[in-house]
Amino acid sequence: MTNSKQNQSALITLVSVFFFWGFIAASNGVFIPFCKNYFKLDQFQSQLIDFAFYLAYYLGALIIYIIGATRGKDLVSHWGYKKGIIYGLLFSVIGAIAMVVAVNYYGFTAILAALFIVALGFSLQQICAQPFAISLGDPATGTHRVNFGGGVNSFGTMIGPIAVALALFGTTTITDEKIALLSLSTVTYLYLAVGGLFLLVALIYQFSKNLPTGILEEDIEHSNNATRSLVLITLLLAVCFYPVFDSYKIIPVSDLEKQSLEISRMRWLLGALAVIFVGLLYSNRSASKNSEGWGAMKYPQLVLGMLAIFTYVGVEVTIQSNLGELLKQPAFGGLQAAQISPFISMYWGSLMIGRWTGSIPVFNPSKNLKSLLMVFVPLLAFGIVIGVNTLAQNDMSPLYYYILCVIIQIIAFFISREKPALTLLIFGLLGMMAMLVGLFTTGTISVYAFLSGGLFCSIMWPCIYSLSIAGLGKYTSQGSAFLIMMILGGAIIPPIQGKLADIVGIHSSYWITVVCFAYLTFFASRVKKILKSQGIDYDKDLAASEN
Repeated sequence: MTNSKQNQSALITLVSVFFFWGFIAASNGVFIPFCKNYFKLDQFQSQLIDFAFYLAYYLGALIIYIIGATRGKDLVSHWGYKKGIIYGLLFSVIGAIAMVVAVNYYGFTAILAALFIVALGFSLQQICAQPFAISLGDPATGTHRVNFGGGVNSFGTMIGPIAVALALFGTTTITDEKIALLSLSTVTYLYLAVGGLFLLVALIYQFSKNLPTGILEEDIEHSNNATRSLVLITLLLAVCFYPVFDSYKIIPVSDLEKQSLEISRMRWLLGALAVIFVGLLYSNRSASKNSEGWGAMKYPQLVLGMLAIFTYVGVEVTIQSNLGELLKQPAFGGLQAAQISPFISMYWGSLMIGRWTGSIPVFNPSKNLKSLLMVFVPLLAFGIVIGVNTLAQNDMSPLYYYILCVIIQIIAFFISREKPALTLLIFGLLGMMAMLVGLFTTGTISVYAFLSGGLFCSIMWPCIYSLSIAGLGKYTSQGSAFLIMMILGGAIIPPIQGKLADIVGIHSSYWITVVCFAYLTFFASRVKKILKSQGIDYDKDLAASEN
């Protein structure tokens, strides 16, 4: 497709699925503390909602990759991006139906299974949608198109917590002790509606004439080494996860035994983290010596990008997933589970603020108008978050001064000048600084600092994604599958923080977010050098296009 108007029309149709990813994922931020009280879970067990949801992304992408690698023909490229998204939506319909059954008959374990199925569909949708968006124009500006999709995604993340809170708690404040007396029937209606929307969007995609098929009939080499590496990593992860979950059958009879069990579980979770990092880095080192059989994994920007996606998703999810427990502490507001939805909404709204701002270049405004919009749009988005919550009868007065954090982000946008590597570097540093402020303070300042993690995470995904698949050529779709696998970070990092919170307290557990932002800052610096050595410099290309 060469017609820019056609491309824009196709892009608008494409990004509709981004809304659902955000709506369901952000809803978990309210659903987690609800389930913790309803099913009487500890902080780690409550994080199993994220574990099930994001583990599905990893396994779904892994299965798609293995099938393609075995056939020597990328499965998604063979289907076409359009058909792949339709299949993913239909799979999510099955998950929504499973959630209705689980809620009415089987309880928490079945709820986890249903979320897993929904996310399997999301995994396939994301594998297709991300490279599809980048393909609709100049690769150097692909970040802007993914940002546009991210803006739609973030609108879903902002609406999700409010809708689920209203469904679970209504408009009245319910104490944590009374949550166990509530009915889960409203979740039934919610997922019936969501499943119906999944089906509707699948039909829209099927009959859309402005959306290209996205079929790329290119053979790829059999990447047997990469397959073996990923299967081995998966088996080792299973070895690490089993004792963590199996040990919950043990009831400690003393505080000493309980402490010993907590430390043992933490070691196994950290072991899972080591499996990912050591396994991928070792694979890339082996591929650098002999690239045959490694497929996309022979590219260092992709492997480091896989770890960056893992870390980014992990930190984005863990900040909000543990936020409800933090806000329950007297030093941070002493809120009930039914009162936290405005803060979860503001956190995800922060991602919307950044992504809306980052998507401004998609519409090709003049230079002066662009500068004006970069100030106006984030302030407007902040106002929308406040307004929507106010309409939902949430008290937003504690969050009015959060606009100061938004102004810091606006300044960062002007400094980064839309350059992917530079943007990632600046936002990584700001994220690390915000987490440190949150750790060394309490009260409103600390809460604002942790919430601002959403502002600084907001545009990291498209930056990481476009930098990671740069120069992959025929391995782009395979590289996309590898990156989607690394959404696994949302399954591992939040439980690690949850377990750390059980040991050292919820506030101190946020040190893990500092480490995550530190790696993202390192990746931003390193990947720019790697791409330059391959003759790729998106920052330079964008600067040239502006002159």
